[in-house]
Amino acid sequence: MALFGKSEGREGREVRDRSDGGPPAPATAASQRTPAPGPVDREHNEETSMANIGKSITISGDLTGEEDLVIEGKVEGKVSLPNNQLTVGQNGAVQAEVNAKSVVVIGRVAGNVRGTERVEIQATGIVDGDVVSPKLVVAEGAVLNGSISMTGKSGASAGASPAPTPPPQADVRKAG
Repeated sequence: MALFGKSEGREGREVRDRSDGGPPAPATAASQRTPAPGPVDREHNEETSMANIGKSITISGDLTGEEDLVIEGKVEGKVSLPNNQLTVGQNGAVQAEVNAKSVVVIGRVAGNVRGTERVEIQATGIVDGDVVSPKLVVAEGAVLNGSISMTGKSGASAGASPAPTPPPQADVRKAG
């Protein structure tokens, strides 16, 4: 018997002693707590497949893929991850047109950025280019030099210009 009322079963699994003083309970698959099988969580599985471009790596050309990507090195050209997240890390330097489902900029991007769901520029992030996305988060201290177009999720856009504002007296006038 091991310390703290535990003993090891035949297969090396730890089994608690029974409180009635009898022999230890056998180590069975039923005695091990495993979560009940449920629906497959596709987003969780996609998070586990993530590619990394390290600090010492330089890529010139078009970069496409079907998994999340973290760039810590240097990329020049075009980056397209239409169904996944792109993260430009602290050491990342991207000089490219970027198109991804979600974009997080911690390092530097020189080029236009399109996020079909979301773009986030963290406090250390720098973007020199236009941003198009339905959701935009810009942290205090971040740098964004370019235009912003916040489109709807359907991708409908009125161009890179902001939405027009109504004339100041348009709501005040009454037909008479």
